[in-house]
Amino acid sequence: MNAVIWLLIIYFFIMNLIAITTTIRDKLAAVNHRRRVPERTLMLLGTLSSCLGMWITMKAIHHKTRKAKFMIGLPLIFVGEAILTVVILKLLGFF
Repeated sequence: MNAVIWLLIIYFFIMNLIAITTTIRDKLAAVNHRRRVPERTLMLLGTLSSCLGMWITMKAIHHKTRKAKFMIGLPLIFVGEAILTVVILKLLGFF
């Protein structure tokens, strides 16, 4: 497999791990009435190619599920990033 593909896989894995950890940390902070992770930070993580992992985590732990910004926004970001990734890889000659 090409090095670029491996770098993308590693990037997506690391970013999703960070997003999942941050989402769980925010949920625990909410339950324990502690200082929360700002929504802006969570959305920023979602736009950095970790929206799918974050969305699945939010659904699994019932966190921010009433906020349309997250429940609609993150899947839309995912679709946009998937399309952009395919277009870029096509332009680079991977498909």
